[in-house]
Amino acid sequence: MISKKVQNIQPSGIREFFDLVLGMKEVISLGVGEPDFVTPWQIREAGIYSLEQGFTGYTSNKGLYKLRLTLSRYLKTRYGLDYCPDNEILITVGVSEAMDLALRSIINPGDKILIPSPSYVSYGPVTELAGGTPVYINTTAQGFKLMPKILEKYIDKKTKGIILNYPANPTGISYTKKELQDIKRVILSHNLLCISDEIYGDLTYDFEHTPFATLSGAKNKTIYLNGFSKSYAMTGWRIGFAC
Repeated sequence: MISKKVQNIQPSGIREFFDLVLGMKEVISLGVGEPDFVTPWQIREAGIYSLEQGFTGYTSNKGLYKLRLTLSRYLKTRYGLDYCPDNEILITVGVSEAMDLALRSIINPGDKILIPSPSYVSYGPVTELAGGTPVYINTTAQGFKLMPKILEKYIDKKTKGIILNYPANPTGISYTKKELQDIKRVILSHNLLCISDEIYGDLTYDFEHTPFATLSGAKNKTIYLNGFSKSYAMTGWRIGFAC
């Protein structure tokens, strides 16, 4: 018997299209965020070498320490973000697992999670599976952007947090630092948690990408998610991380 909760979750239409065209020649799929280049050779070569050396056993549940340490140094150098590799960085099976674990870690039964919509297809179902209630904020009339005044109207005593995804899938919109500051003030004033999915952060072209956790006072209320899939064409490698 399958649980009623699972039965009520609709399958992803994007994945249905992806499976349909998989392996078909001369078909350009617009269904999933797949880079139009392959993983750089030096990364593939390192992967091949690790297999040849037999590095195929279990790692720490947190992920390889060397990777966590390198990520810690990278985030510090690029954004000024301080995350301890020992207990503040977790390597995950892509950002999807990071999102799942984040929601499972913070949600109590009945908690509400705000999701600006249109959104990535898994946010709502994963919230439901974790025992929470997804609350969608329609942003169509605001040019697909979350506005602070609109956000305020959706917050009540059961609201636990918000999923913020920028640049956004599927709309592509992003936020300037000033726009993020305005959203941050609302989030902090209501003592909410922000799960910030920034997997497309390196694909920001109109202005400099600003991680939500770098905003004043936001880091302790932010779960920062990112990975290697989009920037380094490593979608099939399934490597993400949560800070």
